[in-house]
Amino acid sequence: MEENNKEEVDIKYEDAGLDARILRAVSEIGYEVMTPIQREAIPVMLKGKDLIGQAQTGTGKTAAFGIPIVQGVDPFEERTQALILCPTRELAIQAADDIRQYARYYSGVRVLPIYGGQDITKQIRSLKGNSQIVVGTPGRVMDHIRRHTIKLEAVRTIVLDEADEMLDMGFREDIETILKDIPSEHQTALFSATMPKPILRITKEYQKADAVFVKIPSKELTIPLVKQYYYEIPKGMKVDAVSRLLDYYNPKRTLIFTNTKRMADELAESLIGRGYFADTLHGDLSQQQRDHVMSGFRNGGTEILIATDVAARGLDVDDVEAVINYDVPEDIEYYVHRIGRTGRAGRKGRAFTLVVGREIYKIRDIEKYCHTRIESRHIPASKDVKASKAQSILDSVAELAAGEDLSDMIALIESRMADTELTSLDIAAAFLRKAMGSGKDEVSDADFITYRSEDRRVRKKAYAERDRMRREGRSGKDEGRDARSRYFGKRIRSRDLNIDGSLRGGHNRPKFAFGRPGKGKKRKEK
Repeated sequence: MEENNKEEVDIKYEDAGLDARILRAVSEIGYEVMTPIQREAIPVMLKGKDLIGQAQTGTGKTAAFGIPIVQGVDPFEERTQALILCPTRELAIQAADDIRQYARYYSGVRVLPIYGGQDITKQIRSLKGNSQIVVGTPGRVMDHIRRHTIKLEAVRTIVLDEADEMLDMGFREDIETILKDIPSEHQTALFSATMPKPILRITKEYQKADAVFVKIPSKELTIPLVKQYYYEIPKGMKVDAVSRLLDYYNPKRTLIFTNTKRMADELAESLIGRGYFADTLHGDLSQQQRDHVMSGFRNGGTEILIATDVAARGLDVDDVEAVINYDVPEDIEYYVHRIGRTGRAGRKGRAFTLVVGREIYKIRDIEKYCHTRIESRHIPASKDVKASKAQSILDSVAELAAGEDLSDMIALIESRMADTELTSLDIAAAFLRKAMGSGKDEVSDADFITYRSEDRRVRKKAYAERDRMRREGRSGKDEGRDARSRYFGKRIRSRDLNIDGSLRGGHNRPKFAFGRPGKGKKRKEK
């Protein structure tokens, strides 16, 4: 197995030896410079070599195999020449749509997605229309192979996209059966975010010995265009926190992740009740319902999509501006998959994670695993949210005023001003107030302050006081006690604390008031 380790340089599509028709198509899409996986994989696939590509979701893998496949297709050969296997219906549909765009100026080239949940008789009729490129899920592809409605004798290229996901979902037997059934000499390309032993066994058995291994370094897996923040909030304040983030940042398209289907439904109900255009995507939906939900999210009818990790597998929407982790993911790897849904195709994105209590330690684990830093932020203040909403409304009004003739509206306002004592400024301010809503926030800013955040403020003051006294010539531990006494009115001992860390006697004071928990000397067992 060869391994590609080329120096990282930006390569434009026109410098990659691609057909002029493909260059025209990618130019219209807006692509300019190849992503790392495209830069390494496209030349290998154009040469017809087997390929193993390790790269995360959102790094441009579809173009990495789709562009070489389109360039290599013979439009005069009507049999299936390329077969692409994807783990989910959504990913198969999206990959087929992308490849159609690359093949836009190739007359006679047809791309067909096939997947479970769709009427198989309709798929059979479509397959009789001679599609050179078939994109499908392993189970449905196997059904068509058994029915002889997909014939493999002319297949030149087979691609396994998101191979680790397909193995996790139990498709290994179907994949191996398909690979065994391809009779002709062909190229096999495998793309995966991880390389567990079952995948390596497949590559060893079904790929040629000179297969090229392309690995994108882990520093590029976290997608640097995504700004990552976390918010420590009290339990029970998550819905209010989400509302403030949505109002303050005003993303056009938002993806919210929950750990359970029940939570997704409850959150959607709460947000819809507050006037947001939200919908859910989880395993209890039928295929028809999933298609309807995804259609609404893609065309802008639904601004907020609330999904579980399993349901979102294969979800591929390029212009998601923000991802909100309503629940901290149970599996650290899910964090990378979640935030990879934004900041795609060269666009900037934001990822927000809501943290309650000891979940802060999960954030530290995520930072270590992803080799990234997730910045701590406070939930936007009420006045900042109002200012942001007002600015957004005023921007849209200014755009409307610049693009339309409003003379009839001006006449109506002048008439009202003549009948009342209102000025034009009064009327404009009233319209702005009405557009913003009642202006009464459901919760106060103080409700978002946690014991932990108060604790940090108090400890910071105590440490500053201790450092001041040290500079004046006092010594160590007693000064720290003096600092604590100064800010808490008395020394705090372990017997003064309840089991949850709060002070005995019902005093509403921060827990772990000074120093770090767990840093004292261990008591010897007798």
